[in-house]
Amino acid sequence: MTTKTLPRTAEIVREYGPFAGSDRIHGVTHDGHRVWAATGAKLVAFDPAQGTTLRTLDVACDAGTAFDGTHLYQIAETRIDKIDPSTGQVVASIPAPGSGSDSGLTWAEGSLWVGQYRDRKIHQIDPQTGKVLRTIESNRFVTGVTWVDGDLWHGTWEGDESELRRINPQSGAVLERLAMPSGTGVSGLESDGAALFYCGGGPSGKVRAVRRPSKSAGTSGGL
Repeated sequence: MTTKTLPRTAEIVREYGPFAGSDRIHGVTHDGHRVWAATGAKLVAFDPAQGTTLRTLDVACDAGTAFDGTHLYQIAETRIDKIDPSTGQVVASIPAPGSGSDSGLTWAEGSLWVGQYRDRKIHQIDPQTGKVLRTIESNRFVTGVTWVDGDLWHGTWEGDESELRRINPQSGAVLERLAMPSGTGVSGLESDGAALFYCGGGPSGKVRAVRRPSKSAGTSGGL
């Protein structure tokens, strides 16, 4: 018998944006100080404490965004660009595994992790070559992807319903669910490494900070 994991309501603690000249958020990442949001033609970096825009980079950015401690990685159509955040220069590119159907992106354990939206998959890929190293199956559309404290989370967005889901990285079983308010979509997703998730809001043009549950608050089980 399958045990269902009941969702809890996501606690949205702050909203940012819309940003000047941008009406959509795709990917989101965090570099330890700033939040970066992919808006289609520009990457926008903002201060999460003040909400002020600090930088913009003119780069193609129509899906997930990641940061490895030095470089930004950005999905742009059928490729993933490696970007110098100080100049905006693309220093390398690799093919994206979904050939244009890619969604979320994050960095963890020396690898890139790429969400496949309608395929309901997350791929671990080699950041040098783009080779798929392993694949995790989900039972919902996959938008943003992030790792934090050894836990794998991804965003879902189907119709008017969106959730943040913690899943077992081996089996894909759902361990925890945070339901966003109806009509509040999740496009990109990234943890700040501490108490917050940053969630891209798609056509709202906003980024939302959501409180990450403590370990003791989590619920285990499958779905």
